Amino acid sequence: MTQIGFIGLGTMGAPMALNLLRAGYNVTVYNRTAEKCEPLKAEGAQVAATPLGAAEGKDVIITMISNDDSIREVFYGDNGILDALKPGAVVIDSSTISPGLVHEVAAAVEAKSGKFLDAPVTGSKPAAIDGTLVFMVGGDAEVIESVRGLFDTMGRLLLHMGANGSGAAAKLAHNAMVGIHNAALAEGFSIAVKSGVPADKFLQLVQNGSAGSKQAELKSRKIIDGDFSNQFSLALMLKDLKLATSLSDATGVPTPMLGVAKSLFQAGYNHGFGDEDLSAVVKCYEDWIGQKMGDKRDAQE
Repeated sequence: MTQIGFIGLGTMGAPMALNLLRAGYNVTVYNRTAEKCEPLKAEGAQVAATPLGAAEGKDVIITMISNDDSIREVFYGDNGILDALKPGAVVIDSSTISPGLVHEVAAAVEAKSGKFLDAPVTGSKPAAIDGTLVFMVGGDAEVIESVRGLFDTMGRLLLHMGANGSGAAAKLAHNAMVGIHNAALAEGFSIAVKSGVPADKFLQLVQNGSAGSKQAELKSRKIIDGDFSNQFSLALMLKDLKLATSLSDATGVPTPMLGVAKSLFQAGYNHGFGDEDLSAVVKCYEDWIGQKMGDKRDAQE
C-alpha cells in the first residue's frame, strides 16, 4: 500500500486528504494549525507534528499550501520535507505558487533523488469534496502515470501541461481568467440591477445568452442571495492575480484586463472581504450603486 504524507488541510486540502483516506490509502497528515488534523484523525489518518514527520518514509508527499513563503517553510524550514525525503519518493505540490519557485523546489527534490510534480487544481471546495477536481500537471509523464491512481481518487481529469513549471503557469493563466470573469459578472449585474432589471431575470439571460460562463454558473446565485460563504477566498484569488501579473511581466505579455481585475480584488480585500468567497468582490459594486444585487426595488422608482 502506498504510504502518503499530506501537508496542508485548508479549504481544499482537507477534503482531498479525506478522499484518499476513504479510498483506503494510508495517509499521514500535517497542518500548521493542529486542530484541523482532528477530523482526519477520526477518519483513520495518522497525525504528524512536523512536515518532516509527515514526509518521513513516505512514497508520496502531497502539499496543498497557500503561498510561496509557506511552501518555502514546509520544504526548507526546520523539520522540513527535504530533510526526510526518501530516494524515489514522489512529491506532488497542488498549491498555486510561482513557476520560478516550482523550478527551485523541483531541483531541490531531484537533488535528494526524489521526483516532483507541480499539480495545481481547478474546482473550488465542492469539487474537492466530491473528488471532481481538475489537475493541471507539470512534470515527467512516467512519474505522472506512477501516481495516476491518486489523481483519479481526488479528481475527475488530469491534464499534462508539459515540463515542471507548466502546471503552475497554466493555473495562473486560468485564474487570471477566473478573476476577470468574476469582475465582468459583478459589473454586468450592477448595470442591470441599477437600471431596474430584477437580478433573477438577468441571471436567466446570462444563463441562456452568450455572456454565460462557468463563473456565472457557480457564482451568480451566491451574488443574488448575498451568500459569500467561502468556497475559494477573495484573498487567495488576489494572491493568484498578483502571481499572474508577475508571470506576465516576466514573459512580456500585456495584460490590461488582468490589471483591472487585480485592482478590483485589491479593493475588495482592503474593504475586509478577504476571508469571504471570491464572489464577494461584487460588494464593491454594491457600494458604488447603493444597493444589493438581490434587492427587489426598482432603481427608477
